[in-house]
This record gives sequence, structure tokens and C-alpha cells, in this order.
Amino acid sequence: MAQVKMQTARTTLKEPDAAAEDLVSQLGSAAPKLVTMFASRERDQLALNRAVRARLPPTTRLVGATTAGELDNTGIHEGSVVLGALYGDLEVGLGLGTGLSVDAIGAGAAAIKRACDDLGVRQQDLDPRRYVGLVIDDGFRYKKEELLLGILEKSQTLVLVGGGASDDNRDPARQSALIHVDGEVAGDAVLVALFKTNAPWAALRSHWYVPTGEKLTITKVDESHTRALEIDGKPAAQRYADILGVEVKDLEFGTPQGFAVRPTALRVGREYFIRSAWKPLDDGSILFANLLEEGTELELMKLGDMAGMTRAFFTDEVPRRVQNPQAALLFHCGGRMWYANATNTVSELAETLKAAPTAAGLNVHFEIYSGFHINTTLTTLVFGAN
Repeated sequence: MAQVKMQTARTTLKEPDAAAEDLVSQLGSAAPKLVTMFASRERDQLALNRAVRARLPPTTRLVGATTAGELDNTGIHEGSVVLGALYGDLEVGLGLGTGLSVDAIGAGAAAIKRACDDLGVRQQDLDPRRYVGLVIDDGFRYKKEELLLGILEKSQTLVLVGGGASDDNRDPARQSALIHVDGEVAGDAVLVALFKTNAPWAALRSHWYVPTGEKLTITKVDESHTRALEIDGKPAAQRYADILGVEVKDLEFGTPQGFAVRPTALRVGREYFIRSAWKPLDDGSILFANLLEEGTELELMKLGDMAGMTRAFFTDEVPRRVQNPQAALLFHCGGRMWYANATNTVSELAETLKAAPTAAGLNVHFEIYSGFHINTTLTTLVFGAN
């Protein structure tokens, strides 16, 4: 039988050595193949990394990221550290690409090459049935689409899932993110953890929206390709506000009547990848989190039952897609938390995690799924047993 299992640990202790001792003692004596560490940004990341690394077996690999909240089966937490220890039929190769803000394509290419070299496989030989890539980037560099081009250049069928390392500080001028790769802690970087396994697995995603059939077209963008200047041939922010029946000032994502209520999605086959507008700007344009092209047609979605749809994802879709699900790495959009806070539904959302397989995760700054930069989504890598 091939299987991958997970054990989790969480601590609220602040001092790095005490926190590490508490976390690793909860894992027991067996040596995991990989430990993921998701830690609140306020902590001394380098000291925490050294303390945890010193207490793990030498053969255990360590990856992690700073968060805007930590997840496990007991809920969504703040100010803590969550470990996820993976055991079983699993080989792991790790790669770090730096200089993300200068050359994101090169950083992605370097990360996947190093992960492949670590695992002893050529990029062009990655069998998508046995290999899957976990990607964590410095989310505040806003380089997901470029780094994905680098990662997938020589292995275009490789499945990728993940999200951006984050920070619970809401001041954009003070936000920063760090990534852990074994004993190294880095910003302005991207991590690729390449898994090889014979156990059942799937990269999955869940959001709480349903399609409406109503569409809009991005008719004019700025030179950065992140701002929609016109939608349907009209000033972008006013056009979107008219569609929603609200004022432009009410549009910002996370507000009770704004973009989070009627986001846009890119239809890919039968799937809808949420690529929502983010902020209306003073010049009448709209800032998107992802790159835009003139002429792109996006479908408007409508809000569904947030908690109900997330619970159904764990109870119905995950077992349908993964045989005997045992372990889940969760990358939960910070925008979902933003909206849940605005609508007083955080406790309902957190309660759904009890229905997940054994899980460890974080609130991220935008998500990665199947080579796409998406948002307002929960992406997850789930392992099982056959």
C-alpha cells in the first residue's frame, strides 16, 4: 500500500527555542520526510527556523512561510506557528529561486531546476502522474504569473499548487514576507517543493461562487497590464459599479457590497478560476491582482454559501478526487478572510476545517493553481492511501 500521512502541531509560545521544543515534541519520535512550518510574520523567523531545524532529524526537509493566519483542523489562528509533518511514500526535492522582483521568470526556472536536481530527475522527465509541485512565493512582489512561466518552461504538464507567503499587517508600506527552505530564510524569492509519490494525490481548489452567465470585457488596460482603464468601452470603475448597483467608493474587495460579492472569473473548460478585481483607483481605473489583456472576456460570478460550499468541498469533493485522503496542505486566500471578517462569518468558515483531512496551512497573498495566478480561493494539495 502506498500512502502519505500527516501529523500536525501548533504553538502560541513566543520565544523561538520554547516554541520549537513545544512543536517538535508534539510530533513524536518518527522521522517525517518533510515538515511544513507556517508562522505569523511578527516572529523572529531566522531564530525560529534554526530552533526547529536543530530539533528535527537530519533527514527531514523543512519548508515554510510567513502568514496572515495559520490553519489546522481546529480552526484559523493568529500569532501562532503550525507544523505539518508528512510521512510515507514520498520523496521531496527543494529549490529556492531568488531575485524575484528583478527576474521572476529566472527565479522560477532556478527554483524548479534546483528541486529537480535535488530529487535526481530532469525537468523534461517529470511524469505528471507521479510528480507534483508545491509553490510558495513572496506574495508582495506580485510576480506569480512571471515565475510560473519559468517553472513550467521545460515541464509544461507539471501540476502546481500553492500561494504567496504573507503578513497580517494591513499597512501596505510595512508588509513583507519570508520563505523557509531547510536552514535558509529568504524574501523576494520563490520556493518549489517537488514531490514524487505512488500514493493517491490531487491538487484541488474551492471557492464560494457560482457562475451567472453575465460577462464583461476588458477593453483598455494600462502599460503595466494590471489596471483596467475601460470595461465594455466605458470607464472601468463606474461600469463595474453600475453592474453591481453601488457607488464606486463601495467597490473595494472585502467590503460587503463590493468586488467580493460579484467577482470576475476566467472560464477554462468547465472550470471557473477566480481572477477578481481588487481596488478602484482615484483615476477611475480598477487594479486587478493578476495581469490583464485587452479583449479578455470575464464572467461575473455571484456569492454562494461560503461555509456550506467549503464544508462540501472537504466532505464530498476531496474524497471523490483522492482515495482515502490522509493529508492536506491548505493555501487559503487572505481575501476570503477579509470578506469573512467584514461579514462576521469567520467562525463558520473556521468550523469547516474540522471536516478536512489532517491539515496544515496558512492565509496567503493570492493563490497558485494549475499554472494560474488566482484569488479568492482555497487551493490545496491532498495526499491519500491506496
